[in-house]
Amino acid sequence: MRTGAAAPDRHGWLIPAATAVLAVTAIRVWLLWLNRMDLFVDEAQYWLWGRELAFGYYSKPPMIGWVIRAVTEMAGNDAPFWVRLPAPLFHAATALILGRIAAGLWGRQAAIWVALGFITLPMVAAGSILISTDTIMFPFLALALGFWLRMLARPGPGWALAAGVALGLAFLSKYAAIYYPLCAALAALLIPPARPRLRDAGLALLAFAVTISPNVIWNLQNGMTTLEHTLDNANWVRDPSARAGFNIAGLAEFLGSQFAVFGPVLFAALIWGALRWSDRDAPTRLMLVFALPVVAIVSVEALLSGAYANWAAAAYLAGTLAVLPRLGRGLRIASFAINGTVAMALPVLGVYAPSASFGGPPVLERYLGRVDLSDRILDIAEAEGQRVIVADNRDLLADLFYTGRDRDVSIHAPPPEGRASNHYALRHALPRGLSGTVLYVAAGTPPACAAGTDPLTELTPETGAYRGKQFVLFKLPASCWNG
Repeated sequence: MRTGAAAPDRHGWLIPAATAVLAVTAIRVWLLWLNRMDLFVDEAQYWLWGRELAFGYYSKPPMIGWVIRAVTEMAGNDAPFWVRLPAPLFHAATALILGRIAAGLWGRQAAIWVALGFITLPMVAAGSILISTDTIMFPFLALALGFWLRMLARPGPGWALAAGVALGLAFLSKYAAIYYPLCAALAALLIPPARPRLRDAGLALLAFAVTISPNVIWNLQNGMTTLEHTLDNANWVRDPSARAGFNIAGLAEFLGSQFAVFGPVLFAALIWGALRWSDRDAPTRLMLVFALPVVAIVSVEALLSGAYANWAAAAYLAGTLAVLPRLGRGLRIASFAINGTVAMALPVLGVYAPSASFGGPPVLERYLGRVDLSDRILDIAEAEGQRVIVADNRDLLADLFYTGRDRDVSIHAPPPEGRASNHYALRHALPRGLSGTVLYVAAGTPPACAAGTDPLTELTPETGAYRGKQFVLFKLPASCWNG
């Protein structure tokens, strides 16, 4: 795809860009080694998925579990540092892939700014101290975009198949990758140079379908559990007339959060780019089409029901490419000053997580105290001679599995009534017909069979994620849930 200007200088960008990106990444890895945050509930669950290799899981596709398993196996260690280590490395790879795309479109200088701009995005800074499916998806999604552009410039089956496989791997990382085929179709309608040959588009779709087929088959064999969970997140889809609303506050909150996710200067520039569509060259328009519809779709979800800030993260790969090459010097300096400060502050904050506060509880309190509570429960189980623990709280189950990984204990969720509400109820429900007693940890209402049973103890943490929450421990017959 041509820029409409003189042929760009595509050479000489890699060494300066890689030097900057790897320097930032090295600092992040060092600070990650010093990080004092417990694994969050999702991170602990991803670690467990890595222990149970499959082509799909309750709420997400399988790639993140595979990646964590590969890294922890190579390290011979599954401490939090090793579970999270792929995060900064995957972001570094994504930054350099985007730099390569920018070099081909606009030249050396644009490539350097794009690579450095992406590696310092606030969402990338946060995603470098916490492992998430967005992070694992990004390099594959960036490759898919790059291969698609090469296919448009040089039509042929090789680039088409590469684009389809890369997009499939992105989809196996997070289902948000499905935005890209939709954006490519919209781009073909709006931008003549973005129209692929039908044969190439068909080959790309075929390669995509083959790549994701193991996960599709897994879902079919497991009651479409991941699709059901996705519909739970967008809960208005099941019954629009009853559940869909007009949540202006939710929309405003989501759009406001994007200034923090992408950076205030860059998100404002992205909106401005949409308003000045007619002034943009064809490659910039294409990047806008791969970014803005994602934000628009999630904004509709925020308006109808609600949306988390990271749900539009896939937009900001193309968004970085759309904005940074055209950003004026003053705005670029302001953006790097703001985003760069956040990029350095967040990993440092993780190092001082137990004490960093503004006069109240620690800023990162939700990432603290999880291991402490699990250890107390595991110690009580050991003292009581109980080798089976049942808990009804998903957050607690996630950490009990991780913290108790080297203990002689079996951990379960209560047997589900109807469709399983989480991975633990789906794969680790207490077996029916089990004899003996179990240690039951109630975060909510105990089962009916516990009526009249005196609790062993009550735990009410004074600090950390569970501060002020009460957990009641019972010794109950395993048959309690058989009725």
